[in-house]
Amino acid sequence: MEKDCLFCQIAAGSRDADIVYKDDDMVIFKDIHPQAPVHLLIVPVRHIRSVNDLGPEDGPLVSAMIARARDTARDMTLDGSGYKLLFNVERGGGQVIFHLHMHLMAGWKY
Repeated sequence: MEKDCLFCQIAAGSRDADIVYKDDDMVIFKDIHPQAPVHLLIVPVRHIRSVNDLGPEDGPLVSAMIARARDTARDMTLDGSGYKLLFNVERGGGQVIFHLHMHLMAGWKY
């Protein structure tokens, strides 16, 4: 855990968030600045700065994040209408919090 990392604090339970799911490896919570009607963040508990810092050993974690996002979308009945999964990488790619996280966005009406 990085002491000054907001997402580490949320994962550790020392910072409030609207948590949707939590296990030993990841936490999912609602984005406080949503860019979609449904906007969740899937965050590993272990601090990894960004996609650029992933190693070969992190493959199972990333796979688990995607699977949990899929399951969460299904649980929220978003799977039929569709959803988006997104990683922002580094400041130029839109990353603001430097702790790896994936966005699950959905709920637009077409």
